[in-house]
Amino acid sequence: MSTAPMSVDEGPWRTEAVEIIRAASGGLLFGVPLLYTMEVWWVGTHTEPAQMLTLLVLLALPLLALNMTAGFRSTRDVRLRDALADTVEAIAIGIVVTAFVLVMLRELRTTTPLTSSLGKVLYESVPFCLGVGVARHLLTGNPALTDDDGGSAGGGDLADVDGPRGVDDTKALDSSLADLGATILGATFIGLSIAPTDEVPMIASTMGPAWQLVVVAISLATSYAIVFVAGFARQDHRHAQSGIFQRPGAETVVTYLAALIIAALLLWVFQRGVHPPADLLSRTIVLGFPAAIGGAVGRLAL
Repeated sequence: MSTAPMSVDEGPWRTEAVEIIRAASGGLLFGVPLLYTMEVWWVGTHTEPAQMLTLLVLLALPLLALNMTAGFRSTRDVRLRDALADTVEAIAIGIVVTAFVLVMLRELRTTTPLTSSLGKVLYESVPFCLGVGVARHLLTGNPALTDDDGGSAGGGDLADVDGPRGVDDTKALDSSLADLGATILGATFIGLSIAPTDEVPMIASTMGPAWQLVVVAISLATSYAIVFVAGFARQDHRHAQSGIFQRPGAETVVTYLAALIIAALLLWVFQRGVHPPADLLSRTIVLGFPAAIGGAVGRLAL
């Protein structure tokens, strides 16, 4: 039973949806470490509206330059009008997704004052928006490749896949181990910058069991979207891979479990999750979100 590769050429609405997912994915790859930084939360809380407006303008300028040369769309269009429109859209995507993640982390609540919420979201969205601006170049193999060149943002058609889908057991095992190894490396790389901090136990202390399940679901959906939907390099190849757990759904679950194990080990190494032991699960789930994103980046880099 094979899994059909996804195509970004199935109508304008689907194309736009995939490009928004690509933009959000690029933003998460850049911005997720800062989303776990309480100093940025505090700065945002004490920011005046005039400072927010200035920051927004300063953010728009480099983002406009990025959209003239890179951007998050699968095709490159350097017309100023389109770059301006993409800049506004990139900022909007960055703000919306940043706010969503801060709500998930319980840093934004209904009781948070509006000015504080706006300040937190705006400051946290700075690296996120810049990640959106380079999403097309990010891990796309050949950034000059566009739909007009006969290729796609997904990195080519199935003719580029090495060999038929029905590969032997040894090759299937090698592919599975390669994905696991890449997940472990990526999760460790991202997790190392967050695991030693006080933010992980602070966030975990605000989450009950139901909210933890929400974080697990969002982590799985995000990992799946980055690897199998966003149109980064060799997406068609990844859809066609054969291996022990290389169907998209199974691969997402298995690699997320690997990211959780890495998160738990990092918390143990830095002594952030073992006192009291009952808190280890909630802290692992909190750290598992950026670890899963790191694991997805690792698999993209294969």
